[in-house]
Amino acid sequence: MDTLIKDCHVLLEKDGDWTVTGSQVGISGDTIKHVGLLPEGYTADQVIDGRNKLLIPGLINAHNHSYMTLFRNYADDLPFQTWLFDKIMPLEDQLTGEDCYWGSQLAIMEMLRTGTTCFFDMYMFIQETSRAVDESGIRACLSRGLVGADKDPGGERRLNEACREMDYWQNLSHPRMSFMLSAHAPYTCDPEFLRRVVAEARRREAGLCVHLAESQTEVETIQNQYGCTPTEYMERTGFFEGQALAAHCLYLTEKDLDILASRRVHVVTNPVSNMKLANGFAPLGKMMEKGINICLGTDSAASNNTQNLFKDLQCAALIHKGHDKDAERISAGDALRFATVNGARALGLEGVTGQIQPGMKADLVLIDMGQPQFYPRNNLVSALAYSTSGQEVVMSMVDGKILYDDGEYTTIDQEQVFHQVSRTIRRLAS
Repeated sequence: MDTLIKDCHVLLEKDGDWTVTGSQVGISGDTIKHVGLLPEGYTADQVIDGRNKLLIPGLINAHNHSYMTLFRNYADDLPFQTWLFDKIMPLEDQLTGEDCYWGSQLAIMEMLRTGTTCFFDMYMFIQETSRAVDESGIRACLSRGLVGADKDPGGERRLNEACREMDYWQNLSHPRMSFMLSAHAPYTCDPEFLRRVVAEARRREAGLCVHLAESQTEVETIQNQYGCTPTEYMERTGFFEGQALAAHCLYLTEKDLDILASRRVHVVTNPVSNMKLANGFAPLGKMMEKGINICLGTDSAASNNTQNLFKDLQCAALIHKGHDKDAERISAGDALRFATVNGARALGLEGVTGQIQPGMKADLVLIDMGQPQFYPRNNLVSALAYSTSGQEVVMSMVDGKILYDDGEYTTIDQEQVFHQVSRTIRRLAS
């Protein structure tokens, strides 16, 4: 089906610069075919009125645990170690795969509602988040979170589960789903197990992901156990030698930064989660100076409370100015790039999504500019970073298919999701 989005403002990125221009976008099937001028005689099966609206590339949430929307507002205002080990992990032990499916559906609803069309996820149960992704129509890069030690049967079981799930979906050649292998963290994976994960990723030509240098306690633990930083520890295992994604990266030495830069590791910053758990701030300015690709994630709703990437986009653009006392540290354009172009590159989706240009997948979001925060329109790039809450989103499209349309979901039964999530929480509370 051909779709035309006409008479809209369009956010375009070229050679590192953002521009907004009045234009129109023609879509054929799942792909953007025309931006601007249309071929003579062009007709569309579906025409979307874009007057007074801004069309942007769908945002990319590069670090998430979608099933953890079940723990939203459950363990707040707690230190990281207490939050994780005393509150979250005991509750996770009670979850079923079906619970996690509904938690993921809830997260996907919120992401689509606030302009995210692609996300990276690390989860516990195979075939549950992937089932939610398949049914909802969103785009995702998925990974089973791996914890283990050498000759640990639990670690081997989890790795085998991850491989089986990857094989299942790759055999189906799923158009919107890709996979990585995720080691949970340096403190939950010993060197032998990490090398096993690295070897499997190389065999499959798959990317790798890890939580890295998220807390001061992690740094101290790894230093005491292995005599090095968490970044150096992961480097020793060969973890960074292929495509690698590292989430958080708050506590980095100059040597750590050089390792990440030389290995071309993609770093996902999660500013809201890191602030809420009092873990600190990632040195984004230094990363940018070294040419490290930075992307943006919400982390879970248990540590962020929302799946709204605009919230993290705004924080990323603001907190580093204040922390570094430098008003030019992270610009509005930088933050937008973290949430689009850079995220696509990190997930192996460069040239697929993250920009509006012919040949890219039609992963698009329409924003209603007929609201007070969009007047006057001095700079719409700044408006996206500093004025947008996410509630202005009126349409989210993936692969040319509208998934969210002005309060309605086309592939998700909202009331059923609310019912199932509420039932799960009643069971856990009892």
